[in-house]
Amino acid sequence: MHSPEFVIKPRSHTVWENQCVRLHCTVTGWPDPRVVWYKNNVPIDPLSNPGKYKLESRYNVHSMEINKCDFDDTAQYQVSAMNAKGELSAYASVVVKKGPVSEYGITFQTQIVDRFGVSFGREGETMSLGCTVIIYPALHRYQPEVQWYKDDVLLTSSKWYNMHWSGDRATLTLAHLNKEDEGLYTLRVSTKSGYETYSAYVFVRDTDAEIEGAPGAPLDVRCLDANKDYIIVTWKQPAVDRGSSILGYFVDRCEVGTNHWIQCNDTPVKFARFPVTGLVEGRSYFFRVRAVNKCGMSHPSRVSEPVAAMDPADRARMRGTSAPWTGQIIVTEEEPAEGIIPEKPQELQVTEATKNYLVLSWKPPGEKGLEGVMYYVEKCVSGTDSWQRVNTEIPVKSPRFALFDLAEGKSYRFRVRCCNSAGVGEPSDPTEATTVGDKLDIPSAPSKVVPTRNTDTSVVVSWEASRDAKELVGYYIEGSIVGSNVWEPCNNKPVNATRFICHGLMTGEKYVFRVRAVNAAGLSQFSPESEPVEVKAAIASPAPPYGITVLECVRDSMVLAWKQPTFAGGADITGYFVDYREVIDGVPGQWHEANIKAISERAYRVSDLKENRKYQFQVRATNMAGVGIPSMPSDTFLCEEWTIAVPGPPHDLQITEVRSDSVVLLWKPPVYQGRDPVNGFYLDIKEAGAAEEAWRGVNTKATEKTFMKVNLTEGETYVFRVRAQNKAGVGKTSEVTEPVPALTKPGTKEIAVNVDDEGVVSLNFECGDITSDSKFVWSKNYEQITDSSRLTVETKGNKSKAVFSSLGEDDIGVYSCLVTHTDGASSSYDLSAEELKRLLVVSHEHKFPIIPLKSELAVEMLEKGRVRFWLQAEKISGDAKIEYVFNDVAISQGEKYKMNFDKNTGVIEMFMDALTPADEGTFTFQLKDGKATNQSSLVLIGNVFKELQKESEFQRKEFFRKQGPHFVEYLSYEVTPECSVVLKCKVGNVKKETTAVWYKDGREIKADEHLGFTEGVLKLEIAQISKKDSGMYEVVLKDDRGKDTATLNLKDQGFKDLMNEVFSFIANSSTPLKITSTEKGIRLYTFVNIYNDLLQVTWHYKDSAISFSDRIKSGVVGEQLWLQISEPTEKDMGKYAIEFNMGNGSLRREVELCGQAFDDAFAEFQRLKVTLKYLSSGRARVAGGLPDVVTIQEGKALNLTCNISGDPLPEVTWLKNEKEIASDEHCILRFESGKFASFTITAVSVSDSGKYSILVKNKYGTESGDFTLETTEGLPDLGVTSYWTDADGNVMFGPNTPQQKMEAVQKKKGEKDCSFNVVV
Repeated sequence: MHSPEFVIKPRSHTVWENQCVRLHCTVTGWPDPRVVWYKNNVPIDPLSNPGKYKLESRYNVHSMEINKCDFDDTAQYQVSAMNAKGELSAYASVVVKKGPVSEYGITFQTQIVDRFGVSFGREGETMSLGCTVIIYPALHRYQPEVQWYKDDVLLTSSKWYNMHWSGDRATLTLAHLNKEDEGLYTLRVSTKSGYETYSAYVFVRDTDAEIEGAPGAPLDVRCLDANKDYIIVTWKQPAVDRGSSILGYFVDRCEVGTNHWIQCNDTPVKFARFPVTGLVEGRSYFFRVRAVNKCGMSHPSRVSEPVAAMDPADRARMRGTSAPWTGQIIVTEEEPAEGIIPEKPQELQVTEATKNYLVLSWKPPGEKGLEGVMYYVEKCVSGTDSWQRVNTEIPVKSPRFALFDLAEGKSYRFRVRCCNSAGVGEPSDPTEATTVGDKLDIPSAPSKVVPTRNTDTSVVVSWEASRDAKELVGYYIEGSIVGSNVWEPCNNKPVNATRFICHGLMTGEKYVFRVRAVNAAGLSQFSPESEPVEVKAAIASPAPPYGITVLECVRDSMVLAWKQPTFAGGADITGYFVDYREVIDGVPGQWHEANIKAISERAYRVSDLKENRKYQFQVRATNMAGVGIPSMPSDTFLCEEWTIAVPGPPHDLQITEVRSDSVVLLWKPPVYQGRDPVNGFYLDIKEAGAAEEAWRGVNTKATEKTFMKVNLTEGETYVFRVRAQNKAGVGKTSEVTEPVPALTKPGTKEIAVNVDDEGVVSLNFECGDITSDSKFVWSKNYEQITDSSRLTVETKGNKSKAVFSSLGEDDIGVYSCLVTHTDGASSSYDLSAEELKRLLVVSHEHKFPIIPLKSELAVEMLEKGRVRFWLQAEKISGDAKIEYVFNDVAISQGEKYKMNFDKNTGVIEMFMDALTPADEGTFTFQLKDGKATNQSSLVLIGNVFKELQKESEFQRKEFFRKQGPHFVEYLSYEVTPECSVVLKCKVGNVKKETTAVWYKDGREIKADEHLGFTEGVLKLEIAQISKKDSGMYEVVLKDDRGKDTATLNLKDQGFKDLMNEVFSFIANSSTPLKITSTEKGIRLYTFVNIYNDLLQVTWHYKDSAISFSDRIKSGVVGEQLWLQISEPTEKDMGKYAIEFNMGNGSLRREVELCGQAFDDAFAEFQRLKVTLKYLSSGRARVAGGLPDVVTIQEGKALNLTCNISGDPLPEVTWLKNEKEIASDEHCILRFESGKFASFTITAVSVSDSGKYSILVKNKYGTESGDFTLETTEGLPDLGVTSYWTDADGNVMFGPNTPQQKMEAVQKKKGEKDCSFNVVV
C-alpha cells in the first residue's frame, strides 16, 4: 500500500469566452485513491449545475471539463486524491478572456451541417462518420483544428481509427468495428474565433455467432499488475449470451511478433480477471478472451494493447529498447551484494481472492544492494503449523505472486521468505486466515427502472443503482416490445451512469425495459421490468421565437413580426405572447403584457404606445406543455408614423419542398402598403456566407403570387429575401431566411396522380416519417383547402389522398401537401391547363375503357393462297368475347371461315382458303372484355382487293409448282474477279432423275465441264465474254413430277448491264497511271487484271478527249493499256487521264506529265533514241502486224505466217489468253530459217476462241503482235481468202475487199514483206 502520487498534474489554461476547457491528471496509489475537484476550495457538484461540469475517472486518469466558459469560471481549481495511506492535492488556474478573437484579422463563423446521426453497426464492419464544415469567410487553404472524441476522450489515428479532412468535410472511419467502439462520438472544429461541436452515439451489435446459440464476444480486454512472473488480464462480460448462461472464459496470449495464440487456462474461469503465468521475462504479449456457454465458443475479443512481462521498477530503470519482431526487452540489473542474507519481506497481504486463484503482494526488504533478491512463498492450512513451500523449484522475482489449485472453502495463511546467493532469509509475518472463494460478490440487481419519452425513435431510461456494489463496471439495458417476450440489448458496452438513451426503437410501439449490473464477478439479476412507454417525441415547452422586426408603425402602435421557434417542444405551438417595455435614455423599463390571450399569427399590432418613444419587445411561444421562455429583447424601435411611399417589408417567409435542385418559398404581403397598393414581389437569392454584393434577383418581372419555386444547384447553401413593390417603387427587403442546403432528404416522396377505374382523379402523398401527432395539410396555391365541395381529403396511416369531385378548369392551380410534426415533409403538384387536358383524357379512358391493341386488323397471305386476317390485343382476359363481321353481317365458324383466339398471346385470327369476287368488302373484329371494348376493321375493295386476290391465286400456283422440281432462286448472273460471267440458279425438290437443260436463243447448249449441280445450285460459266454471248438464256428443270423454267435476258439492255458490271471489275482493277520512256517517245500506261475488247476507254489531255494522230497513239498489249506520245515536246506537258466507261459511271486514272516528271521522261527518251541508232539493226522485231479480229467457221483449218528479224536471233513465244502455249498435233507452231514464224490450227473448234499473241525477244528488245480468234457455227463455206498486210500490219485486202482493189494492190510494186493466209 502507498499514498497517492500525481504522475501528471493538471495545468493552467487561458481560454476565450464560450470555449470549453479540460483539466486532467494521472494519479497512482494503492488502494486506488478517491479524487475530488474543487473550485476556489468549494467542492464541485456536477448535478447542481447540469451540463456545466463533466467529471471522468478512467484507469487512473481523471479529468474535468468546463463547458462554455464565462467570466465566473475564472478561478483556482484543486484536485485532491486520497486513500488509506494519505491525501495529496494539485492546483491549476483557469482564466476566461473576452472573445472571440480575430485570426488573420478575421472573425470566423463555424457551422457544422450534413451531420451524421445515431449510427448502428455490427462487429467486423467498417463505419464512416462525417460532417460538412462551413467556415465563413472561406480562406484558401485555411484549415481549422479538427478533433474527434469518443466518450470525451481525444482520439488519435491508429489501426482502428482513421481521420480525414478534405477541406470542407471531416470524416472519421472506424476500420474494424468492435463493441469497444460503442459510445458517444464528438466532432470538435476550433478556430481562434471559437469552436463548434457535434455529437452522436454509435452502437455496435454483436456479429453472428459461428455456432448457433454461442455467446457474444467479451470486450475491453486490458492488462493490470504486469510483472516478471504474471500479468493480470481483465475484461468485461458481453451483454448477449443468446439464451444460455455463460459458463466462463478462456484467455489466450500471443507473443508480439508472432501469430501463434496459446490458451492460458485449461478450464473456463467465471471471474472477469485472470493472472496469466508462464511468461518469459522481458517479452511483450497480446491477450484476447473468449466466452463459452453450453452451445459453444464465442468469437474472440479485440486484442489488448501489448504489455511486457517485467516489474514496474525494472521498466522505469530500463535502458534498452524493443528488439524488432520479437518484442524482446533488454533489462539491466545491479549485481547483488555478496555474503548478505536478506531480511524478511514487509506488509504481506492478500490483494485479490477468487475461487480459481489468489494474489499475494508484499514489500521487499529495505536494505540497499539487494536488487538480486528473489522470493519463496509458503502456505499452511489455518489451525496448523504445517508450512509448505508453493514454488519449490524456482523462486519468484516480483513482490507479487498468484497461487492456483487451492481448495475452495478452505482457510489458509501465507508467508514469504527472501533469498539470494547468500541463502534464504527469515519468513515474513504470516497473513490473516483467508478462505478461498470470491471476495468480490456479484452486484445486486438495479431497481426503479423508469423510461421517459425522448424522440420518435428513442427513450430515456433511468434507474436506481445497485446497492453496495463493489468494483462496478457498469450496466446493460435491454428492451422489449410489449407482448413480444423478445428482449434485445440496448447497449453492448456497459454504461457507468444510471441514465441511458436507448436508440433505434420503432415509432409508435410500446416498450418495457430492464437493467442489470456487471462487475468482474459477473452479471447481476435483471431489475424488475419498467412500466410500458410509447415511443414518440417528448413534449416540452417551445424554444423562444427570434428575429423580431417591425412591419408597420403609426403614432400609437407598431405591428411586429417574428420567426417561429427552432424547437416546438414536440407539440403544436398554440400561440404567442408579446411583451413590451419603454427605453428611456438607453435604460429599459419594466416589461408589460401586450396581449393577455395567445395569438396564433406571427404578426401582432401592439397598441397604446406613445408617439416618438422608444420600445423593446419580447415574444414567448406556448404549446400544450406550457409557455416557453421569452425571446431575447428586440432592437430598440422608435414609435413614429411611417410616411414613405413604397411598401414595407414582406414577412413570415417560409421554406418548404427542399430538394437538391429546387425549393419553394412562401411569404406574406407587407402590412404597410405605402402610398399605393402592393402590385408585385421580387425574390432575391445568394449563397450563404457570400458578401452582400452577391444578392441577385430570381425574377426580373414582379410576381403577384406570394409563393415561388426557385431552381438551385445541388450541394450549395442559400438564403433568400423578398421585396414588395407598388406604383411608387420597390420597398424594404424582408428579413433574410435561415440558410437552406440544396439537398433532398432520404426517403423524400412526391405527390403522385392517380386515376381509378371509374375515372376519378386523385392526388396521393405518402410520408414515411410521420408521428402520432402528424397531420396532412392540403393547400391550393399554398392556401389551406377548407372547402370540400371540389376536393375531398382522405387520410389513412402514412398516406393521404385528395380526390377531385368533378375535375374542371376551376381546379387549375398548384396543389401542395405538408405533413406536420416532421422534418419538413412536403410536396407540390402543378395542375396546369395542359395537365388538366391530359388527365381528362385519361379519366375518360378509365371510365370508358378500350381494350389496347398491339396491332390493328391486318391481312397476310399464307401457303396455297390461304388468307389470314388477324390482330393482337395488348391486354385481354380469357373471358373476352369476339364477334366477326363482314359487310355488317356477323359470320361464324364454318367451311369457309376458320376462327381462332389465343388467350395467352391475345392474337385473334380468321382463315379463308381462297378469295372470290364475292369476298370484296369490309371485315371487322369486335372485342368485348368486361367494361372494355374495341374493334378494328379492314377495307378490301377495288384495286386493293384485286391485287390481294391475284396474289392469292399466284400463291396457289406457287404451291403446286413447288410440288415438283422447281427453282428456289431464278436465273441470275454474277461477275467473278477474273471477269468471267457465271449464270446460276438455285433449285429445290430435285431427285436423281431430275434433269436440267440449258438453252440460248432457243438452241440447246451442249453440256461441258462447267455444267452441273452443286449444293442445289446450277451454274454455267462464260469465260472471256463477248458480243457473241448476247442472247436469251433458259434453263428447264424436269422429271416425272413436272417441270419448271427459268429465263435470263442478256440481250440489248440486259447485255449492256452485264458488260457494265464486267467493265466495273476491269476499271477498279486498274493500276495508277504511270510514265515510261521508249525510243520513240513517252508512254503512259496502266495495267488491268484482264482486258476485254468491248471495254471503252477514253484518253484525256487537260480534261479534253485526245484526237489521235500518227504522233499520238493508244493501244493495248496484254493487260497493259497505253498512250504513246512520239517525239514529245514541251507542248505535251500537262495532266493526262484514262477514263473507263462503265455505263452508269466512269473511273479515271490521272497523272501529271510536267515539271521533273516530264524532264526525267524526256531525258530517258533521248537516251533510248540515241541508243536505238546502234541497236535497232539487231533488235527483235515482228516485221508485220496482225488484224484485230479473225472470224472462222468451226471445223476449218487456220494458218498464220509472219516474218521475224533480229540479231542475235530472237526467241519466239506464242500466247493464248496471256498463257504460253506449246506446239502439239492440234496447234502446230514453227520457226523456220530464223525468219518465218507460222501458227497452224488443223481443225478450229469453239474452245480455240480467244486472244492470241506472238512475242519475239532478244537482248536488244521485245516486240509483240496480237489478234482475236472468233469461231462461228453454221456459216456457209467461203472458200479460201487471203489477208494481205503491209509492213506495219495494216490489212490491205481481205475476204470482203472489192476485186478491183485487190488487183490494184497486187500490181503494186514491191509487195509487202509479211503476209499470212487464212484458209476458211
